[in-house]
Order: sequence, then structure tokens, then C-alpha cells
Amino acid sequence: MTETLVLLAALLALLAGLAAGKAWERYKLRGGRWIDRRRARGSPHYILGLNHLVSNQIDLAIDELNKAAELDSDALEIHLILGNLYRENGQVSKAIQIHQHLLQRARMTTLEHAHVLLSLGLDFKHGGFIDRAAETFSEVVRLDPRNTHALLNLEKLHEEQHEWQQARVIRQRMAEAAGGEQNPRDQAILAFLENELGLQAMREQRPEQAIKHFETATHLDVKTVPAYLNLGDVRLALGQPKDAIDVWERIVQIAPDRAYLAFSRLKSAYAEIAVPTRFLDLCRRLVDANPQDWRARLALGQHLAENGDPVRGLDLLFESLVHNPHGLAIHQAIWRTLSALEFRATLVTRYINLTRDAVFYLDPHVCMRCRYRSTELLWQCPQCHEWNTFVEERIATAEQSEEAPA
Repeated sequence: MTETLVLLAALLALLAGLAAGKAWERYKLRGGRWIDRRRARGSPHYILGLNHLVSNQIDLAIDELNKAAELDSDALEIHLILGNLYRENGQVSKAIQIHQHLLQRARMTTLEHAHVLLSLGLDFKHGGFIDRAAETFSEVVRLDPRNTHALLNLEKLHEEQHEWQQARVIRQRMAEAAGGEQNPRDQAILAFLENELGLQAMREQRPEQAIKHFETATHLDVKTVPAYLNLGDVRLALGQPKDAIDVWERIVQIAPDRAYLAFSRLKSAYAEIAVPTRFLDLCRRLVDANPQDWRARLALGQHLAENGDPVRGLDLLFESLVHNPHGLAIHQAIWRTLSALEFRATLVTRYINLTRDAVFYLDPHVCMRCRYRSTELLWQCPQCHEWNTFVEERIATAEQSEEAPA
């Protein structure tokens, strides 16, 4: 009987301890009265603030969350959100002030400390304090080595400063943090960073080192087109036109939609080794493989028009125009060829009929992530700094737009 009473007393003491712990977690004494820690998150101000945030009403969200924070000044998550909102609203100094104040708290877990530091690093980055941002993100990584957000921001800071070697080291750490598996995205970005290191070596007149970087890039990701272009350029500069041609022709195999980037290089190199007909064969193979490849038709038509067969060349240019009626490069080539043919009325009429609904533009490209537009193909977006996100944008005619499904 005595043992049963002892066991019961121990159980009651355990339950009382748990209840006291939960009460201590939920309540705290402030100004002589107990404050419910959950009141902030359960208040209408907190809920309204989140609703305004979802609706992208930043100013209203800030007002409501400030009211919620007044209910409990120790509510870490609310102050974190407020600081981030101030930063996104352009009030960087206010955001820095809030996040630095949070860092002065005595009782924070390592993970909470890392979260606050990450927000502070974003404040510094947004405000243009690059060195302080880099130091803060590095401190986050020291506290939390697998924090991919801090690593990614560090990498982007190095990229913006063209510190490609440091950026590569950070990306390798991110790949290792993912468990050591070869993530295709990590491999692709590492390949682009190797390509940039190769370009840097070229500028520093170190061709052999440049070759190593470009070859490493193609091994990391076989579809890194700029590495092939640059590797061929180095080979050609070293007096190795056949090796350069072999490199550039690999682009046709691995990325035929980007083969046009090597057209001018290949055309000159073929002429240098006295096999100009190989360029014609290349363009014809591309057209046969993809009937909608307007760039191969354009290149082939220009070549024929410039080498004694303007009529056949014009036919190919018109075919190219059918597949992309808005490309300014096609129209310019057609007008040059029409001029050589003394503007025959039938040919001019045919051109007018083909271009009735065309809107001219200069080969626009758009970033798939942030919609930044460029007149040329870029490998890294200057706005969002992502790699290999540009695609060629086509403008639909009015008829095509009307036929598009709703």
C-alpha cells in the first residue's frame, strides 16, 4: 500500500511539473500581472496582419503586426516579420534597427539567432552594405552550416562582385550540404562558374588554364553551351582551327536549338581550312532535323545569297520568315537580297504578303524567372542573377492570340 501511495505521489508530482512547465511556457509575469504569450498570435491584429500580407498590402500589414507586437514585445516571430516587411517596403534602416535589437536578447536558441542574422544580412544586402552583408551571412553559416539561404546569398554576393572562385566554393558547399548527391542544378551552376573562371583566365592571357576551366565546365554539365563557344575560341587563337571546329560542332549535337550561336564561327573556320561546303551541309542537316528552325534557314539563305544564288537564298529567307515573321534579322537579310535582285515586283509583292501581320523586333529574349527582357541571349540574368534562364520570346499574331485557349 505504501509503494502504491509513493508511486501515485510521484505521478502527481510529474503531472504538476508538466503543468507548471506549460504554464511557464505560455505565461510570464510583467508589471505585476501574468501575460499570456499566445495572445499575440491569437489576437485579431496578428491574423489581420497576415491577411494583409497575403494580399500584398504591406503598409496595412505593418500597422496590424505592430499592434500585435505590443501585446507581447517578446514575440520573436512577429518582430522578425515586421523587420522583413520594413525592408521590402524600402525602410531598410528601420529593418536593421529591429533585427539588431532582436540580437541583443539573452535567451535565444542557436537556430533563432541564425534566423535573425539571416534577416539582418538581407537588410544589409538590400541597403547596399555588401561587406557587412557578407560578414553576416558568413556568421549564419558558422551557426548553421547547412543553411542554404545564407549560402545562396553569399554565392550571389560573390557573383555580383565577379569573385567567381569564391562563388564556386560556396556552390560546392551547397552541393555537399544536400547530402553529396549530384544535383543537376548544382552541376549546371558550377559549370557556368567554371566558364566564368575560364573567361577570366583568357583575359589574363592564360590560355591553358582557360582550356582546363572550359573543359571542366563541359564535364560538369554537357549542355553548358558558352563553355564550348569559348573553348573553341581559345583553340582557334592557338592556331588549332580543326580542334575549334570539333568543339563548336558538338553544340549542334547537344543543343541544336543553340547551334546558331556557333554559325559565324563555324563559317569562318570552314573557310580557313578550305571546306566551305561543310557550312551548307550543317545548315541543311539542322533544317531537316527541325523544319521550324528559322535560324538555320536564315544562315543558309544568307550564305547562298552572298555566294551567287540570290534567288534560292531568298526562297529560304521567305521560308524562315514564315516560321518567325517578327525577327528583324530576317527582314534585313531579305531587303539586302531584294536589292541585289533589283527589287523584282513579284518578289516584293510576295514579301509584302508574308509580312502583312508582322511586328518587327530584334530577337528578344526573356528571363523565365523574373521576366527581364534582353535583345540578346544572356547566360546570367542581370536582374535576378539566375543562370541559363533566358528563352527566345515569340510574338503571336492577332489571329493566333484569338485562337489561343482561354
